[in-house]
Amino acid sequence: MSLSSGPHSLAFTHLIVIRHGETAWNRERRLQGQLDIPLNETGRAQARALAAALAGEPIDAVYSSDLSRAMQTATPLAESLGLKVRPEPRLRERSYGTLQGKTYAEVAEQLPEDFARWQARVPDYAPDQGESLAGFHERAVDIALFLSRRHPGERIALVAHGGVLDCLYREATGMTLEAPREHELLNASINRLRSDSHRLTLAQWGDVTHLESLALDEVDRRVP
Repeated sequence: MSLSSGPHSLAFTHLIVIRHGETAWNRERRLQGQLDIPLNETGRAQARALAAALAGEPIDAVYSSDLSRAMQTATPLAESLGLKVRPEPRLRERSYGTLQGKTYAEVAEQLPEDFARWQARVPDYAPDQGESLAGFHERAVDIALFLSRRHPGERIALVAHGGVLDCLYREATGMTLEAPREHELLNASINRLRSDSHRLTLAQWGDVTHLESLALDEVDRRVP
């Protein structure tokens, strides 16, 4: 599905929402949350491919989570467009508190009750020292709408995290927080939304044609 154009298209802000490139912890199925983990070699290659794919688009601003894996993904894109990355802490991944740094298997083994509530997507469940899913969703949607209001009728790129992308997809499609995820959250994927300043709608999702086989799916499904 592609973005529509025409005499009314300027009423919308066009959002290009991008998940950061791959990290070593993605490969290890380890919860990163708000820990500052850099891109690995594959992630850096993904960032370069992303920049090349979007270099010809009329993008007016590039915003990024201030975590290094997002900033390292956003920087080649911004440079290719002659722009500077605008760091935005509200685009950070969900905070998983004391679960951060553990593998999915370690959480399942050491904290089975937390693991069950996390995997069941209980909206009000918050890990110790972390964010609830409901609070995280509100943060992610609020910042996307805030930035769209800052750029009415423009095209902006938001480089963020798998959890942020999931929140925006659910908001744009009316999908509940509790529903099992069936949409993909791919490293360095290009995902397109539109905003009329108070709501989001989906235009295109999960484009990784620029990456060939480099993309790695966000592993947040149930562990076998």
